[in-house]
Amino acid sequence: MKAVVDQDACISCGLCPEVCPEVFRMNDDDKAEAYVDPVPPGAEDAARDAADQCPVEAIAIE
Repeated sequence: MKAVVDQDACISCGLCPEVCPEVFRMNDDDKAEAYVDPVPPGAEDAARDAADQCPVEAIAIE
């Protein structure tokens, strides 16, 4: 499983690293990024939750 953040769509709300800090963080441009690949098995549900809660649907789970 892989998480990908669309940097152009991200509005820097900070929700995804709050929901799933094991996968997401804010980068130097204050945009969210997935910093692990693949998503660790114990964080898969949280990564899906972060994607589902993203207000602009900037996260894709593959």
